[in-house]
Amino acid sequence: QVQLVQSGGGLVQPGGSLRLSCVASGSIVSFNDMGWYRQAPGRERELVATATIGGVPNYSDSVKGRFTISLDNAKNTVYLQMTSLKPEDTAVYSCTAEVNLKDGSTWWGWGQGTQVTVSS
Repeated sequence: QVQLVQSGGGLVQPGGSLRLSCVASGSIVSFNDMGWYRQAPGRERELVATATIGGVPNYSDSVKGRFTISLDNAKNTVYLQMTSLKPEDTAVYSCTAEVNLKDGSTWWGWGQGTQVTVSS
């Protein structure tokens, strides 16, 4: 059984920073890829950032240069570092990951989502 558990959301003022974490638990050998998505009220879910291990991260135009996706293999944790936050970044953020398991299978799933609110 694999789970992705998120933390790090909250309320921040415009121009501030937050770091979201997504910890993968289970019999994980390695990551294949990871991603962050967000959904604002009344809007469809949109891609924020994705990355394939060994590849170049992909960012939406709206966050490029402000957000950074990264992986700490030792901690099985995916991060989203967010800087220069804007009110339009307010949304529920969800992580995804595809991992290789010890039994030889591959698992892909979603975190539970975490609210980020950017407001003064």
